[in-house]
Amino acid sequence: MASSPSFSGLRAILIVTLVLAGAIVLLLMYYTPLLSAICRPPPVYSRWQLKRSNSSAVTDKPVVLLWFWPEKKSFDLQDCKKLFNIDSCHLTDDRSMYSRAEAVLIFHRAISDDLSNLPTSPRPRFQRWIWFNMDPPTNTRKIEGIQGLFNLTLSYRKDADIHIRWKLTAKKKPAEDFVLPKKERLLCWIVDNNDVNTTAVGKYSYYKELIKYIKVDVLYNSSAESFKGEDYFQMISSCKFFLSFEDSIHKDYITETFSGPLAVGTVPIVLGPPRHNYEDFVPGTSFIHVNDFPDAVKLADLIIRLDEDNEAYMQYFNWRRFYTVTRHLTEENYEFALPICQACHYVHMNKEYRAVPDLYKWFL
Repeated sequence: MASSPSFSGLRAILIVTLVLAGAIVLLLMYYTPLLSAICRPPPVYSRWQLKRSNSSAVTDKPVVLLWFWPEKKSFDLQDCKKLFNIDSCHLTDDRSMYSRAEAVLIFHRAISDDLSNLPTSPRPRFQRWIWFNMDPPTNTRKIEGIQGLFNLTLSYRKDADIHIRWKLTAKKKPAEDFVLPKKERLLCWIVDNNDVNTTAVGKYSYYKELIKYIKVDVLYNSSAESFKGEDYFQMISSCKFFLSFEDSIHKDYITETFSGPLAVGTVPIVLGPPRHNYEDFVPGTSFIHVNDFPDAVKLADLIIRLDEDNEAYMQYFNWRRFYTVTRHLTEENYEFALPICQACHYVHMNKEYRAVPDLYKWFL
């Protein structure tokens, strides 16, 4: 039986439709990879990335917020580049940037006993709080409630996350023999005169015993202005030996009273942690330790002998052929510049998030 004209027409339309649909499917299969390669979808950003990209003040550098100025000693935060060639984060003291800061630097001595001056806004999950303390345990006030608040530690301690010290730098090749600065004094000390007259034990009692056998030039007293900048270093360099006595004796607590003389060509005589602790940071032949002698008279005898034997004295500077030591900053407003700038460098280089479960158990 022959097909009707209407049925034949419908079949033709169906065939054409199927052919066109197949052709469209083939075209889509062919062109989709090409289009996806040319027209990539926009990247997906986290809320944190969007916050940073929408701020004209923040670049791709991590934001480090200085919550307190230590002892209100402020400086231009751009000076990190000038002083230490550190320009790896966006340092700020603007608390309105708290929510976008990858790290908040909190100076221990400025924390109130009731913690009321700490950040009150919820801490972003990506943010790290840095405990900033350059004091030894005997001068560190115990504040209840902060033991588990911090993720990183910044301290003079060698085992701190951010370890602060004026370090020796190895030279690329051995240098010529060290030229000794002109010496006008044998043995010197910089100290407040009121403290010299105290009855306290420790460095003052040792000083009082030592001056029975040898003269000590006290270079600073309560009525004089403290030495700053080049005057400070020139004064120390004019001495053959310098009493680098620390206020407290604790592990790794070795301050600028030691590195200053070392930097300018004066032999430090140290009273502080044990000799092996000093040797963690400097050659053992660069200084004299009071613990190496049974009493002060034996130390005085050695100083007098070295004053008469220049060849033996110069042995204390052999290390300078291989190392240099940077002078610390003596300007008052720069007292805490190194740790602040070093925190900036650390946050840029280290992205790990961790917690300090018990701050005092570690430090005290």
